[in-house]
Amino acid sequence: MSENLKLVEYTKPIAPPVNSIGALEWLKKNLFNNWFNSVLTIVSAIVLYLVVTNALYWVFIEAQWAVISNNYKLFMVGQYPVSELWRVWVALLFASLLFGMSSGVWKGTMIRIASILTLIYLLHIIVPFTATESKVWLSAQIGVLIFGYFLGSFLPKAKWITLIGWFFVIPVSILLLRGFGIGAFPLVRTNLWNGLLLTILISIVAIVLSMPIGVLLALGRTSKLPAIKYFCISYIELIRGIPLITILFMAQIIVPLFLPPGMAIDNVVRVMIGATLFTSAYMAENVRGGLQSIPKGQYEAAKTIGLNPVQTTTFIILPQALRAIIPTIVGQSISMFKDTTLVAIVGLVDLLGIAQSVKSNPDFLGRHMEVYIFIAFVYWVIAYTMSYSSRRLEKSLGVGER
Repeated sequence: MSENLKLVEYTKPIAPPVNSIGALEWLKKNLFNNWFNSVLTIVSAIVLYLVVTNALYWVFIEAQWAVISNNYKLFMVGQYPVSELWRVWVALLFASLLFGMSSGVWKGTMIRIASILTLIYLLHIIVPFTATESKVWLSAQIGVLIFGYFLGSFLPKAKWITLIGWFFVIPVSILLLRGFGIGAFPLVRTNLWNGLLLTILISIVAIVLSMPIGVLLALGRTSKLPAIKYFCISYIELIRGIPLITILFMAQIIVPLFLPPGMAIDNVVRVMIGATLFTSAYMAENVRGGLQSIPKGQYEAAKTIGLNPVQTTTFIILPQALRAIIPTIVGQSISMFKDTTLVAIVGLVDLLGIAQSVKSNPDFLGRHMEVYIFIAFVYWVIAYTMSYSSRRLEKSLGVGER
C-alpha cells in the first residue's frame, strides 16, 4: 500500500516554474540589450514624449472646441427643422428598443453593443453643451434600452418580435423622418437631411439592402443557366470596374429615365440606390469566395440525406459560407460607411459636408483642425464599433477554430 502511495505521489504532474523577471531586467533584455537598441529606445522615447505632450497641450490648452459645441446640432442632423426633431428621437427610440431586446434575446455580443450605445448616450448627457431637452431624450434612450433588455429576456416569442422589428426599422424610420404631409407629420424634404443623420441613413440602407442582392448575384454567378450566370457576371464585373462617384452621378441622371412621366425621386433616394448597387457587386464577390471555401463533401453529404439543391444551398452551404466571410462583409460595410463622404460631390451635405460649411463660417476661421479631428473621431467610433462587433461575432461562432 505504501509503495502505491509513493507511486501516485511521484507521478503527480508538477506545474512548470513561473518565468518572471523584474521591470529592470525586462527593460535590459528587451530595450537595452545592445548599443543600437539602447540608442533607438532613447530616441523613440524622446520623440514619443514630444509628440504626446504637444498633442495634449494643443487639445486641452490651445484648441477652441466651441466650434464643435456651438454647431453640434448642425453636425448631427444638419438643417432638419428644430420643431420636428422629436421624430429623430422617436426613430432612435425604436432602434434603442430593438438593441435592448436583441441583447435580451441573444446576450453575448448584443449586450456589448448595447453597452457601447449606452456609454455613448451617457457621454452626451455629461458633456455641458448638450441641451436640456436633448438630455431628457438621451435619458429616455437609456431607459428604453434597459426596458428592451428585460422585454427580450422574458417576453414569449421575443426573438421573432425582435426580428420583425429589425425588418421594419429602416422603412419606419425613413417614413417617420420624411413625414406624410398631414397633421402632426408635415413633410420634411430630404434636402434638409444633413450631417451624421444622412451619413448613417445612406450607409445603413446600402449595407442592409446590398447583402441579399449580393447573395443572389453570387448564387446566380454559380448557376448552370447561361442567361442567369452571364448576366450576374456582367453586372458584377461592370460595377466593380467603375468608381463609386461615377455610379452616384449615373444614379442622379439615369434613375429618372426609368420613372413614369411626372414622377420624381429625391436625390437622397437616388444616392441610396446607387450606393446599394455598387456595394452589392462587392458583396457578391465576398459571398462567392465563401461559397468556394465549402468542401465538396458538404454537397455530397446533403445529397445523401435527400436534400434538393435549393435545400442544400439554403440550410447547408450558404450558412457556412456567410459564417466564413464575416470579416470581409464587415470590412466592406466599414468601407461603404466611409465612402458616404463622396455624396457631397452630387450635392448632398453629409457629416463631412457640414464640416466644410462650418469651417468656412467667419466666426470659426482657422479652426479646421478641431473640426476635422472631431469628424475623424466620429468616424472612428462607428467603424471601431462595427469592427469590435464583428470580432465578438466571429468568436461566438468559432470562426477560424476547429
